[in-house]
Amino acid sequence: MTYFIDVPTMSDLVHDIGVAPFMGELAEAIREDFKRWQEFDKSARVASHSEVGVIELMPVADNSRYAFKYVNGHPANTARNLHTVMAFGVLADVDTGYPVLLSELTIATALRTAATSLMAAQALARPNSRKMALIGNGAQSEFQALAFHKHLGIEEIAAYDTDPLATAKLIANLKEYSGLTIRRAGSVAEAVKGADIVTTVTADKAYATIITPDMLEPGMHLNAVGGDCPGKTELHADVLRKARVFVEYEPQTRIEGDIQQLPADFPVVDLWRVLRGETEGRQSDSQITVFDSVGFALEDYTVLRYVLQQAEKRGLGSKIDLVPWVEDDPKDLFSHTRGRAAKNRIRRVA
Repeated sequence: MTYFIDVPTMSDLVHDIGVAPFMGELAEAIREDFKRWQEFDKSARVASHSEVGVIELMPVADNSRYAFKYVNGHPANTARNLHTVMAFGVLADVDTGYPVLLSELTIATALRTAATSLMAAQALARPNSRKMALIGNGAQSEFQALAFHKHLGIEEIAAYDTDPLATAKLIANLKEYSGLTIRRAGSVAEAVKGADIVTTVTADKAYATIITPDMLEPGMHLNAVGGDCPGKTELHADVLRKARVFVEYEPQTRIEGDIQQLPADFPVVDLWRVLRGETEGRQSDSQITVFDSVGFALEDYTVLRYVLQQAEKRGLGSKIDLVPWVEDDPKDLFSHTRGRAAKNRIRRVA
């Protein structure tokens, strides 16, 4: 049978572990999987674009587990009282092909995105970073803020969004966390000024220039999360030219990330090589670094494995017959068309 984690169960699981510990443990698990990068069968996600959004499938596998995620991105959904991003995923056994886990991934993707940002910042940002600008205060913002506060030592966040209600929501959701100050900024430029880390998590599917070269300061680390599909960017091209740029999976980032604005030979650094110690990350305190994050399937593989492990440990979730399991003859699929009552009668006669 297949383990099933629905939204209420995921909510209970996250609450039981704690949001910040969940992201901290997940960041470490993602780091360890990135360090064995070459063991995975990788490909860029398959995307179906429309005028209003995108629907994507994200597959990856190692020699024991196969994972995929279904995910969408529809920025106009909020006007219809729907979430912008929704997802679910499957973890399967490579040896048999049988699905081990079917899980909600909307909540889990928000956690894994922030955990990936945290993992990258731990490797690339200056160790004494204390101030962060958070541009875009929508569904992802609390996760980013809390991950960086609890695990990287961020004490002050300057928050800006074109929708003041989004910023109010962010402040209200995080007011219980002591040691973290969140102040409203009147503009992107005001938020970015004096920041050690700049995180951009905007949703509009547009060639946007949220961060421009005049906003840069020596030593900044830019965590560019919102530019994640063709035709969607957040950083001015000259920001990238002034920085050392790090990517998850280059073939995908060239198409979807902020570097889509630049020539194919623009130099980037594979984050996994930094994590393995094969190449340098930040080269000086004054260097500007950019994590051009688009989200990669390996991160979903990790969160699915982590969720399954934690759910089993706590006795959460249920088991479902997502695919037929063999009862008598592995070549007899037709018997599954008779309905449960008929099958039970046949068993009694036999």
